[in-house]
Amino acid sequence: MSDDPRPPGPPGPRSIARTVALGAVAFSATLILLFGFTSLVSRSAGGPANTPRATGTQPEPTATSQAIATATAGSASPSASGDPVLVGAGDIADCALDSGAATAALLDTIGGTVFTAGDNAYPSGSAADFGNCYAPTWGRHLERTKPAAGNHDWETKGLAGYRGYFGEQAGPDGASWYSYDLGAWHVIVLDSDCTFVGGCLPGSPQGKWLEADLKASRAECTLAIWHHPRFSSGEHGNDASVWPFWDTLYRRGADVVVNGHDHDYERFGPQDPAGREDKAAGIREFVVGTGGAVMRDFPTVAAHSEIRIPNTFGVIRLVLHPTSYDWSFIATTGDVADSGSAPCH
Repeated sequence: MSDDPRPPGPPGPRSIARTVALGAVAFSATLILLFGFTSLVSRSAGGPANTPRATGTQPEPTATSQAIATATAGSASPSASGDPVLVGAGDIADCALDSGAATAALLDTIGGTVFTAGDNAYPSGSAADFGNCYAPTWGRHLERTKPAAGNHDWETKGLAGYRGYFGEQAGPDGASWYSYDLGAWHVIVLDSDCTFVGGCLPGSPQGKWLEADLKASRAECTLAIWHHPRFSSGEHGNDASVWPFWDTLYRRGADVVVNGHDHDYERFGPQDPAGREDKAAGIREFVVGTGGAVMRDFPTVAAHSEIRIPNTFGVIRLVLHPTSYDWSFIATTGDVADSGSAPCH
């Protein structure tokens, strides 16, 4: 209590000035706090909370890889450069899951030729599996699709569901292997279910065809697609039965191999058929079993594995330049989880 008995009078000029100054300070502090809070909320909302988890080495983003990411969404032409695009994955349609629909939605936004790397329709590649599971999803891109067969497709005798669905696109004259040119590139589709196709050795029907096909090609760059990977850190691991494919492709200077079978994404550095690093003449392998089947993790790390991305559905997009290629693995979240570029041999 004040000792001054006089009643309070009107405030003097100094008191008024002090009050105004204090009010201005309080108002400014409030604005600063509000601005800081708004900025924090904005950064939090825009952060990459669901970015796919990758292990292994990841190249720094480049102008090329940023251009790839920009060109994927709503692209009216195959690529910004005008060079052809090859896009796809393996291990695709399962009616028990909606992941095949999600990867098909990615294809809706990406121009170019669609490939499959086997195990197109689960569980057994029957006509019903293709009609009920594949057709409503990836099937809307049927006219631009170049398929490969996998072990689940072969669970229906004679590959009948696969052949019945894809028709002539499954391969000429009853074979489940074929090739085509895409821009300056030669693309080869093989069948790695060796026991059903007369073997995969050089003297087998497929082995002889592969040698002759490569010998006849005049393409600067070569890419091959089949189901079972020669090298893998995934559940199935390395598959030695496809060693003859690698040997023939390596001798003929092939550049890229794309496989499925292990339900994950993995990129390898260039290797020879024995799995030795060969930066000058080796083949780079991509495992892309990410089209829609149940995902799996990596129980080990194979030699020369550069990046491994588990539990992420998506497709790989390859831009095929005349003497080089760009790759980008695009997750169903829209994130470009892996990307890079390399020259042909």
